[in-house]
Amino acid sequence: MKSLWNNSEARKYKGDLGKRVYTSRLLGANPELVLHGGGNTSVKVTEKDFFGDSTEVLYVKGSGWDLGTIEAEGFAPVRMDALLKLSKLDTLSDAEMVKQQRAAMLNPSAPNASIEAILHAVIPQKFVDHTHANAVVALTNHKGGRQTIEEVYGDRVVVIPYVMPGFDLAKAVVKALENVDPFKLEGIILMNHGIFTMHDDPRESYELMIKLVTEAEIHLSTKLGKSFAYPTAKAEEDLLELSSIRKQVSDLRGTAVIATLDQSPEAAGFASRPDVAKLATRGPLTPDHTIRTKRVPVVIGKDSNKSISKFAADYTKYFDKYNKGETILPADPRWAVWQEKGVISFGATEKEAGVLSDISNHTWHTIQQAEAAFDGGWKALPAGKLFEIEYWELEQAKLAKGGSAPRHQGKVAIVTGSAAGIGFACAASLAEQGAKVIGIDLSPEIEAQMESIGGIGIVANLTQDDKVIAAVERAVREFGGIDIVVSNAGIFTAGAYLENLEEKNWDLSMAVNLTSHQKLLKYTIPFLKNGIDPAIVLVGSRNVNAPGAGAASYSCAKAGLTQLCRVAALELAPFGVRCNIIHPDAVFDTKLWTEENLKRSAERYNMTVEEYKTRNLLKTEIKSKDVGDMVAAMSSPLFGKTTGAQVPVDGGNDRVI
Repeated sequence: MKSLWNNSEARKYKGDLGKRVYTSRLLGANPELVLHGGGNTSVKVTEKDFFGDSTEVLYVKGSGWDLGTIEAEGFAPVRMDALLKLSKLDTLSDAEMVKQQRAAMLNPSAPNASIEAILHAVIPQKFVDHTHANAVVALTNHKGGRQTIEEVYGDRVVVIPYVMPGFDLAKAVVKALENVDPFKLEGIILMNHGIFTMHDDPRESYELMIKLVTEAEIHLSTKLGKSFAYPTAKAEEDLLELSSIRKQVSDLRGTAVIATLDQSPEAAGFASRPDVAKLATRGPLTPDHTIRTKRVPVVIGKDSNKSISKFAADYTKYFDKYNKGETILPADPRWAVWQEKGVISFGATEKEAGVLSDISNHTWHTIQQAEAAFDGGWKALPAGKLFEIEYWELEQAKLAKGGSAPRHQGKVAIVTGSAAGIGFACAASLAEQGAKVIGIDLSPEIEAQMESIGGIGIVANLTQDDKVIAAVERAVREFGGIDIVVSNAGIFTAGAYLENLEEKNWDLSMAVNLTSHQKLLKYTIPFLKNGIDPAIVLVGSRNVNAPGAGAASYSCAKAGLTQLCRVAALELAPFGVRCNIIHPDAVFDTKLWTEENLKRSAERYNMTVEEYKTRNLLKTEIKSKDVGDMVAAMSSPLFGKTTGAQVPVDGGNDRVI
């Protein structure tokens, strides 16, 4: 492991707190040290309080901040005298500890101090760094872990047997430091947990971390030998089964989840190990991970339903065994080892799934190293100890607060014809409500447009089967399934009376406005059957119920699309898939309508542009966003008991009514 310290960069960070920010970011930049909010750092300073009195203050990482991106305001300023007094108590509950730490803060607007604040305070050095370094954890998490640590570090570190983070750990550190000179130590090793380094100089404290972790890496590498390599395999895709797995996990959690599948050669190799079912379920890298990952993943064999049902039953038994009055969490797995296929991570959002993917990736890499390096192999903490962390008082408090998620959080939506106009408005509304959107359009603009709303844009001709299949499979590959299909792609062909209608005009309209929708349904329906509250919304037109002369190719295609919707509703109802169609009219805030076009059309009716835009019964303007919001509503539980319906968004049209 290399030090990332750079003198010219370091000079940009002023004062002790500035240097604390700098070295914290250096630690956070290395996923082998900390992952997604893991680890914590601090610095002790003397500064004036509100009354101008000199006060010893501990600036410690605040709750919710990530070391990789932390700013000065991410550190909580806590009075040292209060923390040291707390450290002398015989007992202190987690809730009271958080309360008293907050009461001792100089800035009430700062985030809550780390639960390790007292521990940081009792270590006398100015700068304190704490990580969950993979290599160090690998050395501690086996039968002879303590002996290995002593072999590698000798008396340069003190070793603390595992205790719960927070007050108990702080007390254990106080006791361990009583009989040593803390200024002669290079670090503190917390068994099954991580490592602390400390120094009065920020660079020295940081580089002690790099030094000690490097020594762990070297020892681990020596034990593994030059011949060690992660097993690799080539996995076959089974996207339909992936969508089924996602459905089962979503049902257990009670909400839609994103499923991220890693089928890299190393992930497939791990999943193909003959001992993977036992190895993967021995426990996490560090107890802290259980809050995100649960104690173990689900191992999915040939029958995914049986495997996931067993996981849920085993989780309930685990809870019943160790429960002391806590509220049970949903019995869903947070990651899975899909035997001979790869590793899956599940999250209510794409971000959560990504965090779990990172953690699980480091987990299965590290446990394979420890398994190969040490007699007896990988050994995590007992289930009872891990339960204490998973059902921690502070985490239960967060659970009790709850909070409502966006309506479409965790859902996966395909929206066609979404580079602009109504299609983009539909995609944007779904994204605003939490859905991951895959937009498909013939226009290259689709990629930038979808990126602007956090989605994925695919350039494809929806009249070509292979392009539709590729786009649908990409959506499932990226997010694990499909829940919502908004089929909006269409064109308005040149108007012509029937005797003058060119065949290519008719054929093009039928291909784009009808057949392309049929193709999309054909290839998405198998995945929608495994969807979460699955819904199809087709975008029709007022012309279906109130056609105009000279628009036969467009009106007939849209009428056919309406009939397709009705048939789909009949066919898919037994599977819980709803299919409805929306009929917008007079939506003028699209690229099709320029100011010149609007003015010309208004003049034909002897109206002003404003009068023309509101020529409906309600005298209201219909905008793309109105249509998009209605489509998002029709895709939601609000329309959960409606299928085969035609919904106008036209302000009231007398001809239709």
